[in-house]
Parts: sequence; structure tokens; C-alpha cells
Amino acid sequence: MTSAAKDSSRRATSATVSATNACDNAGATLIVEPAPAEPAVTSREDNVSDYPKMIVPVDHIEPVPRRIRAFLGGEQVLETTRALYVWEWPYFPQYYIPVDDVNRNLLIEGERTEESRRGTARLHGLQVGETVRPSCGRLYGDDALAGLANTIRFDWAAMDAWFEEDEEVFVHPRNPFSRVDAVRSTRSVRVELEGVVLAESTSPVMVFETGLPPRYYLNRTDVNFRHLVASATRTACPYKGQTSDYWSVRLDDQTHPDLAWSYDFPTAALLPIAGLIAFYNEKVDLFVDGERLSRPATPFH
Repeated sequence: MTSAAKDSSRRATSATVSATNACDNAGATLIVEPAPAEPAVTSREDNVSDYPKMIVPVDHIEPVPRRIRAFLGGEQVLETTRALYVWEWPYFPQYYIPVDDVNRNLLIEGERTEESRRGTARLHGLQVGETVRPSCGRLYGDDALAGLANTIRFDWAAMDAWFEEDEEVFVHPRNPFSRVDAVRSTRSVRVELEGVVLAESTSPVMVFETGLPPRYYLNRTDVNFRHLVASATRTACPYKGQTSDYWSVRLDDQTHPDLAWSYDFPTAALLPIAGLIAFYNEKVDLFVDGERLSRPATPFH
């Protein structure tokens, strides 16, 4: 077991997946970013969304070319180079693991079955010492979609840590058909709320992520911290890693919770955003090159 896996298995991480990102944020709770919803169509004449949508059909299956491992309670639950991506919904896939690549000594066979478009699955649990994860795995039988028989799909949160090769992955598998690019820019960006300027920059890093509107990451020196209040909220993203800070915005006597965030230690591909601050487009007024952007409709608002 790698030292990274040991560290991960010791962490008391509470990951809560929510379609609306609603969570009681009292205390240092780790919440995760939900799957992007179907974006609202803008008022452009061509009636096309102004950022790319997810296009992979439900129940699409592809091989995973990466070694996948998962750990619970300090034990390796699975290791495989034969995993499958299965899109249970369009936004991102799940891992389906050949049951022969799972440590069967940790499996608890259940009596219940579940029916889905993918076939009949028997529910299984996991037990490592005193740690029990009931009904967290679905083992598919002979009536499954082609290629899925004798594979098992575990709930992501049932494990302490998942790895692609030797890099930990958070929240859910990365979508091989999605792009997340951090691009430096000299476009002018101004962030306002109720007419109050929260930030203004001419050197943003723009993050383009499939299925979400562009995000604008700004230098801390370009942010007006007089209106920002530190929050205990922490989120995680499969592509960017775990956030290090969140801020609410306080204007007069009103507090607008969790409008801005930062990654001090993002994944290698997103290093340009390290230490920078972004605001939810959905919850503030953004002006780019002097033009006010419409607030997009996403799961975050």
C-alpha cells in the first residue's frame, strides 16, 4: 500500500453528493461539486448555449486504460486494469470493476437485487474490521448489458480513497470526453454584487470545463476582501482537486454564503489557478471587457 493511500485512508473525509449542492456548512464539512445540469439556453439568436454541453449518451461503455485502485480502512478493496467507464447519466461515468479484481474477502453478499436499464444487480456490502459499508456495491449478472456481466459498481463514497494510477481522484471518475483548461488572459473582469465591486482584474486565468460556464480566477490582490468573510466550506472536484478556502460576501447586514473559492494545491493540469480566487457566475454580476454577462443556470444556483 502506498504512503499516499495510507494517508488517504486515515483521513476522516465526509463527502456528501447533492444535486443542489445544499449542505449544512456549520463546521469544516467537505462537500463535493454535483454533476452539471443541462445548461439553460441563452438568448443568442442561434439559440445555442454559450458553452459546450455534455454529449455522451446514457449507458455508453468504454474501457478504462488506467489502473484503478480503491481503499477502505487501510485495505486495498480492488485493483484492476480492466475497469469499464459506464455513463449512468450524461455528465460523467462510473467505474464498473470485474469482480475477479475485487478482494472477495471484504465483500458481504446481500439478499436484495435492483433492476435498472443495465440489468439485474445483487447488492453487496464491504467490511474491513469494524468498518462496514452496507449495500454499497452492485454486482451485475448474465442479463446485464454486453460486457457488464460479473462487474461490480461501488458507491464512490463507500471508499476512503480512489486512485487512477498513483494519483488520487475525488468525487467521481474523470470523464475522458471532458476538457478542463486553465488559460491565462488579459481580458478585463469585474465582479459586482448589488452594485458593490468585489474584484477587478486585467490578468485572469480562465477555466473552461465541459458542461459548465467559464470560470474567472483572479489574483488575490485584485479582490476586495473588505466584503469577504471566510467560510468553513470545502468542496472537491475530480479535475481540480480539493478547495482550500471559501468566502461568503457580507453587504450591510446581509450575508451571501459561499460565493468565492480558491485552490491552493490544485491538480497538476490546473496549476495556473493555484492561490487564485473565483466567484460563482451564477450568484454575482460579472463584467468581461465591459459587457455584463447573464447569470447562467447550473446546479449551483
